[in-house]
Amino acid sequence: MKVIMLLANGFEESEAIVPADILMRAGAELCLVSVEDGLTVEGTHGIKIGAHCHISEISGDDMDALVLPGGMPGAQSLADSFLVKELIQKAVDRGIYVAAICAAPFVLGQMGLLDGRNIACYPGFEKYMPEANLTGEKVEVDDIFITAQGMGVALEFGLKIAEMLVGAEVADKIAEQIRKA
Repeated sequence: MKVIMLLANGFEESEAIVPADILMRAGAELCLVSVEDGLTVEGTHGIKIGAHCHISEISGDDMDALVLPGGMPGAQSLADSFLVKELIQKAVDRGIYVAAICAAPFVLGQMGLLDGRNIACYPGFEKYMPEANLTGEKVEVDDIFITAQGMGVALEFGLKIAEMLVGAEVADKIAEQIRKA
């Protein structure tokens, strides 16, 4: 299974790294994709991550899930990118899971994709998705959309994506392994 994670300068590091780790433990081929000019992407707290490729280099034809970490101004950069919106729309058209955490659900909201759907997002960002139903849950799944509140639930977000892709049994086993300490 191939998971594409989009990274823009100003992404929230833990909202990318924690789900990435979980998905790799679940057996995903994870592709970190830069939407910036280069392959080095800097998080909101100055941590730099090397992406595998640039968004212009991928078609998305082989993806099984698309993940958007939050953080600002990273989420705004995702929302401003034509290539990001094109990739999101391709995922939606193919019925592929689209997962967004913290501020990133507003990218989907700006596209009208969350209208009438149950969602979770960082408090205050619901104003960008007035037609969505903010449930108050930490992580919410509605059809192909997986949304989450923010950094504090990055683990649960990653586990939910894994569950949707490979099943609850595998996700539960990963959760059990990482909580042993």
